[in-house]
Formats: sequence, structure tokens, C-alpha cells
Amino acid sequence: MKTHQIEVQRVKAMNNSHGMIHVQIDALLQPAPNRDDGVPTSVLTMSEETARVMLLLIKAQLAEFDSRKARSRR
Repeated sequence: MKTHQIEVQRVKAMNNSHGMIHVQIDALLQPAPNRDDGVPTSVLTMSEETARVMLLLIKAQLAEFDSRKARSRR
């Protein structure tokens, strides 16, 4: 399994369909150096501003998804 370092530079758009949230981003993807502990991981790096934007967009998408549920399922 290859590991990567992902740097999110900009969140362009978000939408959801069929229970999945799709995010369009500009990102820099680089192979990560091998780690000695043998645990494969990927690292997602973003600025605080980008993280706040992503959090707000995800909250909006989840609120939209919840509003479509039947009242009996809330």
C-alpha cells in the first residue's frame, strides 16, 4: 500500500447524493516517506482557514441531508 501526503489548497465545491458527500478540491499530492513503524497512513494537511471552510460546508451538507429525512426518522 502506498502512503501519501495530501495538502489541501482550496475547497472548490461540495455536494451530496445517495448518502455520500463529494468534495472538489485543489490539492497537492506527494508520496510520503516510508515509516519505520510499519503502519500505512496518509496525512491530510490544510490551513486553518481551509479547515474552517470545509467544516462549514460539511455542516451545511449534513443539515441539508437531515432536512430530507422523514419526521419519524429524526
